[in-house]
This record gives sequence, structure tokens and C-alpha cells, in this order.
Amino acid sequence: MIRIEAMWLAVEPVDLRCGAERLLARVVQVFGAARSHHGYLFANARRTRVKLVVHDGFGLWCAVRRLNQGRFIWPDGVDGAALPALTREQFDALVLGLPWQRLEQMKVIARA
Repeated sequence: MIRIEAMWLAVEPVDLRCGAERLLARVVQVFGAARSHHGYLFANARRTRVKLVVHDGFGLWCAVRRLNQGRFIWPDGVDGAALPALTREQFDALVLGLPWQRLEQMKVIARA
């Protein structure tokens, strides 16, 4: 099993036809370095596909997920090209197409 200690989200869209080495170069450009056991998540411009790149200390692993309907919820208008690390719960919601940015708000039902 691949161990992932941290998950990072690249905000700017990427051409996902590129291979692992080109995405690795993008990881270094956006995040400064590709750290072992860290996952880096990219989306295409239409936000219908995401690609996860994981450096395991020896090589690279890539995984792709495509939505047949709808789009992945992706941040807009964020300064910089990357966001802080996602939690496992946020990552799980994101790849399912759920509103991962509102998970904490969704845990509580309150009167407005």
C-alpha cells in the first residue's frame, strides 16, 4: 500500500494528457519540491478530471479520476498556485465531487 502523509492541491488547471515526469516538474515548480509520501492533486481546465501524483521515495505513482457528470469542486481566485494540505476527509469528499470546502460547516445544523 502507498503511504500518503500529506495531500496538496494545485489550484491552476493542468493539461492532464501529460505524463508522470511532466507532472513531477509541475510539482517542483508549484510546491518547490516533491517530498516523499506526499500526494499532489491536479485538475484539468474543465474540472472533469483530476490526477494524483505520489512520490513514494523510490518512484512516482499516478492515479486519475474522471467524472462522467458534473465537475469537481475546485477553488477559484486563490492567491498563489497551491493550497495548504488537504485532510483525508477533504480529499475523500473532493474526489467524490462533494463540497469538500464546507465539511466543517456541514457537521453542525444551526438556526440562522
